[in-house]
Amino acid sequence: MNGVPHVKTTATHAPGPTVRAALRSPTLLRTEVLAGLVVALALIPEAISFSIIAGVDPRVGLFASFTMAVAISFLGGRPAMISAATGAIALVIAPVMREHGYDYLIATVLLGGVIQVALALAGVAKLMRFIPRSVMVGFVNALAILIFSAQIDHMLDVPWAVYPMIAVGIAVIVGFPRVNKVIPAPLVAIVALTAFVLVAAVDVPNVGDEGQLPDSLPAWFVPDVPLDLHTLEIIAPYALAMALVGILESLLTAKLVDDITDTHSDKSREALGQGAANVITGFFGGMGGCAMIGQTMINVKASGARTRISTFLAGVFLLVLVVGFGDVVALIPMAALVAVMIMVSVGTFDWHSIQPSTLRRMPKSETTVMVTTVLVTVLTHNLAIGVVVGVIVAMTLFARRVAHLTQTERELVEDEHGATARYTVTGELFFASSNDLYTQFDYVDDPDRIVIDLSDSHIWDASTVAALDAITTKYERKGKTVEIVGLNEASAERHGRLSGALPSH
Repeated sequence: MNGVPHVKTTATHAPGPTVRAALRSPTLLRTEVLAGLVVALALIPEAISFSIIAGVDPRVGLFASFTMAVAISFLGGRPAMISAATGAIALVIAPVMREHGYDYLIATVLLGGVIQVALALAGVAKLMRFIPRSVMVGFVNALAILIFSAQIDHMLDVPWAVYPMIAVGIAVIVGFPRVNKVIPAPLVAIVALTAFVLVAAVDVPNVGDEGQLPDSLPAWFVPDVPLDLHTLEIIAPYALAMALVGILESLLTAKLVDDITDTHSDKSREALGQGAANVITGFFGGMGGCAMIGQTMINVKASGARTRISTFLAGVFLLVLVVGFGDVVALIPMAALVAVMIMVSVGTFDWHSIQPSTLRRMPKSETTVMVTTVLVTVLTHNLAIGVVVGVIVAMTLFARRVAHLTQTERELVEDEHGATARYTVTGELFFASSNDLYTQFDYVDDPDRIVIDLSDSHIWDASTVAALDAITTKYERKGKTVEIVGLNEASAERHGRLSGALPSH
């Protein structure tokens, strides 16, 4: 993210450590195991919170996080990325639960997973190439702000002891790696603060206050809904929204992890895996989910995990902790998890992007796209909406910028045909630039013969062909002839196919 233009080369990312390599290396395996444990601890309050957003029992979110993490560890295309129940998915499907009940919610999750599988098979992952760098930077910065803002509720109307505990947790996370890099600092902070609360008998909010933890394993569940068009009308809009939001967030997260780890991931496999994982989750009564960026950052950046082992163990540890050790987990102070998430947000934010020197060098359009993505995402609390709006703004500004690069030069010459007005058009001709092309000609004062030279141009769409037809028609009405020369092969084919076949307006 240093503003260096992308140059296509034949170089490829170095492959990351494999599962087999991690299993053979005690050091790598220890990193993966401890990372999975830290992520599992951080997942518990998040899953409970998202369950509340969706209007379901906490076990629905917790079981969804377990099945998503375990399934995606086998099916996904991005090793070390964490998928679980998320706030974005909870917000999308909450109206179904509120208006139609739990069975329709699960039917929505199942259909959403099927749609994701269909989109993956259709090649939706290839659309990632159309997301500009400025949108990615805005996405990352907005994510960091949302992660931090989600912790504010845990810092309001709480006992005074919470604040020094958060400060100590942050200090441990920052300072412990200087002493020992083997054990993840977030895990040390969680254990230390939990031990302090138990020994000192300090009364502060804990995980147990977030909701009741389940005491049984997830079971097979088939929603009891009519298999008819009326059911489809109810769930289809929400399932489609869920599918799009889930794939977009997951692919963006995968791209972010690619950049952090300097490795490549299979985006098509990831999209397919997300769909399959949601289908599996639905049949176990889970609320569905997608990639969790905050927990992925804990896993990859804070804990140093690189393989599928950490993702798998995060799901397994989550289930073991909430079912087997629920009474102990319930005692973990929220202050410890808040400290972890605050440091995740600090580490996620691209501070270089807001430095004055960077803002001075960066084109205003790039900064506008980044700021727009951040604002829309933060205001809507929906990363998918922010990214879509950011891409639209980026495309609009790009079209506007390219449109102004088109130039038309007029020259009066004498040749064997007599006086001729020769127009040389330079630049890319598409809807944004060709709309002004019509006004660049002197229809009244030009001689009887006009030549339009497009040797330095390219016709990209029907709008340009329509504009050239309009120019030719206007000259012909004045008894003048127009000759278009210099078309390259693609432009000549498009002009020949469409000229005269488009309605005039």
